[in-house]
Amino acid sequence: MRLFFPILVLGLAASASAQLLPAAQELSLPRLSWASPSATLDDGSQALLEFRDSDIKFNLRGLMETLRDHQHEGWVLAAYPDPNTRRPLIGAGFSLDVQAADHPQTDPLNPHPFVEPSSAQLWQAAGLAPERLQQILDQFDRDSRRWTAKQYRRWVIRHTLTPQLTEEEAMRLLRISAIQAVYNAQAYCRNFDQLTASQQMALSQLVFQMGTNLEQFVEFLGAVNDQNGARELAQLNGYMESDAQHWRTVQRTLMDSQWARRYTVRASTVIAMFDPDYDHEPAAAEQRVEAILRPPAEYRPKSRSTATLRVASYSRRPVKNHGKKSAHLPVKRKLT
Repeated sequence: MRLFFPILVLGLAASASAQLLPAAQELSLPRLSWASPSATLDDGSQALLEFRDSDIKFNLRGLMETLRDHQHEGWVLAAYPDPNTRRPLIGAGFSLDVQAADHPQTDPLNPHPFVEPSSAQLWQAAGLAPERLQQILDQFDRDSRRWTAKQYRRWVIRHTLTPQLTEEEAMRLLRISAIQAVYNAQAYCRNFDQLTASQQMALSQLVFQMGTNLEQFVEFLGAVNDQNGARELAQLNGYMESDAQHWRTVQRTLMDSQWARRYTVRASTVIAMFDPDYDHEPAAAEQRVEAILRPPAEYRPKSRSTATLRVASYSRRPVKNHGKKSAHLPVKRKLT
């Protein structure tokens, strides 16, 4: 009986797991609780695992699909070098070798903390085996010594790199990374809960792409948090800044940045989402931003005198015959 009882318990547990597995596969998003339930993560990742979809107004899946788009982060299932730093990335720009960082909250009016775990800690929070991360890093180091940046870029564009993650595993990494971006976006913005769905998503995209570098956007963060009190304090003429004007100011701080000029297509979409009317007229909001970031080229018609001089200079015929058709010019026929 002492042998039979443990076997019976194990059999029941296996049967229960088999019954729960299809339910997990039917989820539209991968679960992050697949990490070891007995391990308590004290690096901040535990806060990410406690995320609920109801914590935000936008659809997290929508953010993930946007990040996967080739005009944003892209989607590569093998390690590849960052175009700027040459450090290894995978999936939708997941950094494979970032160390944990101390990111203190310096805004006394925002009690929400920052969470900056290492790549290995996020990898574990996504439920992936630590030894696989080390194997991928070792392979990346070997390939980086053999291949140039141009070769890597060619293989990424042609999707010819041998996959090192499955689609589902890469989605789990993307989900935990997107949740971290949302979590830190709340730490950057005092009134994150009062933002519209598109504004929350736009700020989360900025955090995902820039990480702690967003700290350098001092004017933008000051406008988002209204640190100068422009919306509450009356102006000299007694005029109060409206909600629409406030968000136009926020957009302007981003449009004046080097980031917007360098990543024009991506920036146009993100900046437009800060428009309070974006959810009703997204196309119109994007067109207003693109008109500033990508103004149409000014057409300058060529003067008649310049055109005439250029033709005359490169003509073998005398100038007096310019403009007249010769009756004896040979006719060229296309060979078939």
